[in-house]
Amino acid sequence: MRTHVFNPLTAVRNIGILAHVDAGKTTLTERVLFATGTIHKRGEVHEGTTVTDFDAQERDRGITIFAAAVSCSWAGHRVNLIDTPGHVDFSDEVERSLRVLDGAVAVFDAVAGVEPQSESVWRQADRHGVPRIAFVNKLDRAGADLDRAVASIRDRLGAVPLVVQLPIGAESGFAGVVDLLRMEALTWDGTSDAHTVGDVPAELREEAGRRRRLLEETVAELHPAALEEFCAAGALTRETLAAALRELTLTGDGVVVLCGSAYRNRGVEPLLDAVLAYLPSPADVPPVRGTLRDGEQEREADPSAPFTALAFKVAATTTGRLTYVRVYAGTVRKGESVLDPVTGRTERIGRILRVQADRHEEREEAVAGDIVAVIGLKSARAGTTLCAPSAPLVLEPPSVAEPVVSVAVEARRSTDTGRLASALAHLVEEDPSLVVRTDGETGQTLLSGMGELHLEVAVEKIRRDRGVEVAVGRPRVSYRETVVRGVADFVHRHVKQDGGAGQFAHIVLDVEPLTGEGEGEGGTDFVFRSTVTGGRVPQEFVRAVEAGCRDALAEGPLGGHPVTGLRVTLTDGATHTKDSSEMAFRAAGRFGLREALRASTLELLEPVAEVTVTVPEDAVGGVLGDLASRRGRVTASTARSGTSVLTAAVPLAELFGYASRLRSRTQGRGTFTTRPAGLAPVPAQVTAEVLKR
Repeated sequence: MRTHVFNPLTAVRNIGILAHVDAGKTTLTERVLFATGTIHKRGEVHEGTTVTDFDAQERDRGITIFAAAVSCSWAGHRVNLIDTPGHVDFSDEVERSLRVLDGAVAVFDAVAGVEPQSESVWRQADRHGVPRIAFVNKLDRAGADLDRAVASIRDRLGAVPLVVQLPIGAESGFAGVVDLLRMEALTWDGTSDAHTVGDVPAELREEAGRRRRLLEETVAELHPAALEEFCAAGALTRETLAAALRELTLTGDGVVVLCGSAYRNRGVEPLLDAVLAYLPSPADVPPVRGTLRDGEQEREADPSAPFTALAFKVAATTTGRLTYVRVYAGTVRKGESVLDPVTGRTERIGRILRVQADRHEEREEAVAGDIVAVIGLKSARAGTTLCAPSAPLVLEPPSVAEPVVSVAVEARRSTDTGRLASALAHLVEEDPSLVVRTDGETGQTLLSGMGELHLEVAVEKIRRDRGVEVAVGRPRVSYRETVVRGVADFVHRHVKQDGGAGQFAHIVLDVEPLTGEGEGEGGTDFVFRSTVTGGRVPQEFVRAVEAGCRDALAEGPLGGHPVTGLRVTLTDGATHTKDSSEMAFRAAGRFGLREALRASTLELLEPVAEVTVTVPEDAVGGVLGDLASRRGRVTASTARSGTSVLTAAVPLAELFGYASRLRSRTQGRGTFTTRPAGLAPVPAQVTAEVLKR
């Protein structure tokens, strides 16, 4: 007789809260912590008293800036939860969080539906294959409409929504939900935090029956076993429906949709039940894959396997340098040594902490499936793999987006120059999407990031945490150069003779625009290939030419900006029996491509943002005129509850200061959001101005 072995990992959920800014992520997280008994008093975003928005800047600005991890228990399960930022400037925080999560709750505003950043984080979750359920929040607001929000999920995200609840009441009269699986009503009377379970109200029975039938039909279309039962019995049992909903969630073929009002504490407990019922445990996700010197290897989420973890966040706190890690396999104990397999460096785990935002609970060990913070690691960065010294394995790190905005920074007092350099180094260590470099022409220190707000927060962090007064220059965008018309059969000979062994490399290059590679408008990549035959250029020299060409991409001939959207083909070459080397061919690739670019026709590219502006109808004319003056191109316009929503593509360089301008044009009633929309050619007259700077 086969005995069932209980796997403790099935009682763990590692989830994130994803949404557009102001959709209610942090409020929902706060209500989850309250419902699970983790905290005993609910905090409010507008009062600056929430657990996860603990940073002073988050409380001042009323938004989430840094991903915060918390842990709680519900129905015998451990839920590790990460509250992620909703602002586009901090999308890299979301990216790093998604890399280590098993599931997510996507939160949508019941009035606005799918908004630009909620669409962006949804696509990020798609790339990482993270299963999601949806929570339509703020059903108590004027203009809230569950069906309209669900339609936007279907239309804008291309998802198949599986709505499992029906609201009881509307707007200020929203009192609860009908559970369409159990066909029972859950209501909150406002006098206590607990809900009552009862029969479906008479006036909603027909509508609830219709929606249950629609849910069954949709599930049967997507799930073979459910279809078989539906055809045989004409309906689905609650057990079959629940099992099918879980499988569809795990495969991404459907998205379970719940609803409520986090602020009024309505719908939170059913959402927690849905997290346990539909989202995966560490035991449900595929084994983590990593690379070894001789190939790839998988490691199961097993506490007895070799220890394997990924660092996804680093933070400097009063208690020390915290490194947040997701443990994928094995067990690590306090005091043990771990290996960074990329650098070969071994470090000791000093302390292991279960994190509650800015509070910590000491632990003796961390096992597969855990998300914890450790103290004692001096060199680990976000993306560093940590593993058992006897079983090295390198995990794929989170991707890091290229910064698009830069500012010049310098210490106001010359005596603080060293402290500023140290503060910048710590910033980059904590946030890999920030880049610090020195301008070769001016000698200025440039801080680059994902947007104005991102840089404002970084500079303010230096002032508050390090006590360094910083002077900041005007923001400027990161331009790129690309080839419009290339050159063929461009010959370059690299010959150098200074006595003794010389250098000789002869190469022939074709340079052309990179199109049709799926890289987006203007291109965002570089492709190198070789068509040399007959061994005229040995393979090791071909690799050296490619490395030299990549060196040349750092500065283009137009204005010294990085070059992108380029295909280079090595078509021919020649070697010298004594003087040819990898170094010579790398130099040939670097100098040869630089000369070929000067002989090509190039154009300047600039980052473009998709801007969504919500304004009163009487202010539309002025806002449209202002967008046009900023070289904006309006792509959509819709009316919604007395307001107009305008969508436009606007060069990022023209958006500096737009927030204050929009407020003045709309008497403070207008709002806008942005998200990256790739690169676009800069008009000739603007190019001339940029190159003069």
